[in-house]
Amino acid sequence: MEKELLKEAEKLQDKYVKIRRTLHANAETGFDLPNTKGIVIETLTAMGYAPKIVGKGAVVATLGERKKGKAVLLRADMDGLPIAEKTCKAYACKRGNMHACGHDMHTAMLLMAAELLKGEESRLSRPVVFLFQSAEETLEGAKDVVSSGLLSSYNVGSGVMLHVLTATDLPTGRIVVSSGGVSAPAADYFTVQVTGKACHGSSPQNGVDALSVCARILLSLETLSARELPTVEPFVLTVGKLQSGVASNAIADRAVMQGTLRAFDESVRVFAKKRLKEIAQGTAKTFRAKAEVSFTSGCPALKNDGGMSLTIGKTLQGVFGKDKVFYSADLDGGVKRGVGGSEDFAYIANEVPSVMLALAAGNIQDGYKYPLHHPKTEFDEGVLHIGGCAFAAIALKTQ
Repeated sequence: MEKELLKEAEKLQDKYVKIRRTLHANAETGFDLPNTKGIVIETLTAMGYAPKIVGKGAVVATLGERKKGKAVLLRADMDGLPIAEKTCKAYACKRGNMHACGHDMHTAMLLMAAELLKGEESRLSRPVVFLFQSAEETLEGAKDVVSSGLLSSYNVGSGVMLHVLTATDLPTGRIVVSSGGVSAPAADYFTVQVTGKACHGSSPQNGVDALSVCARILLSLETLSARELPTVEPFVLTVGKLQSGVASNAIADRAVMQGTLRAFDESVRVFAKKRLKEIAQGTAKTFRAKAEVSFTSGCPALKNDGGMSLTIGKTLQGVFGKDKVFYSADLDGGVKRGVGGSEDFAYIANEVPSVMLALAAGNIQDGYKYPLHHPKTEFDEGVLHIGGCAFAAIALKTQ
């Protein structure tokens, strides 16, 4: 039966390539996804589902509601990024946004799984909840879903998500099942606002240069990983935005710096946030300025359930073959190899046993050289049926 499911998925490949390209051309961000949600709702409705909006913008559909036991939740994120696309694809987004993290791929795969499972409802041993989530990139969507009460109202007992990879050395089509433990670090978005005193650029002694102070804070924050945390502890602090000034011959009285910090260990996360605030405010005070630090959004580390991971791995190996499905611990030798992207699915994984999957969708040797979040990143659409089949197989085969 496993091979039959894969054959059915292959038959749907072309259909969902078209849907993926439509989603890609209409990339939207955050919770504001009217076109994307419209496509998802229209596609689900045509299959016979009755999708609903949950929270601030998630689309939810269910199958096998009369089945006994707790439901398995299958999640795909729908939002893009505020990045101007620079690919030459005919379906490139021209609205200033881009699906540079593959969420259009995820959405198309879960829609395919919904179609595959619709014809297999009698074989389900438990209910299935299809969650199409907004605002993953801002780390707000999954928290909103949990706050909406979805997990309890749909009696969710476990969760699964899938993320595509590109520009890696993994052969396209390979699936990596996260082993038990943390697979994605906690993350926090922060803003540092520095206030000084404006004056003429020719008389700097009459003012307090907010831009200069902000730059010193930025450099001082490097000591967090260099001097205040063990060298073996994975931690990254990134400042991606610094804005200040209105004229080249004027001392700025305001500067704003924004960035993220990521840590696998919760105690490190708490320590880093505390020290970030102390360093910013202390540095600003030294130079007669003031600094306000705020954390706008974030998520905990994503923890995978060990038993569930083993079960899913065996299920997918039965579908695709043992040479196509791996556990992350086997690839990494059981050792963390640096800090990767965070995932707000962690909010769901904190509530119910969950597992994160990764699907290689673009190999460096095959010309996929631009990484996630790059304006020229691309994905191999040939894996859509693999992701759709994986979602469906997990719903059918795992208890």
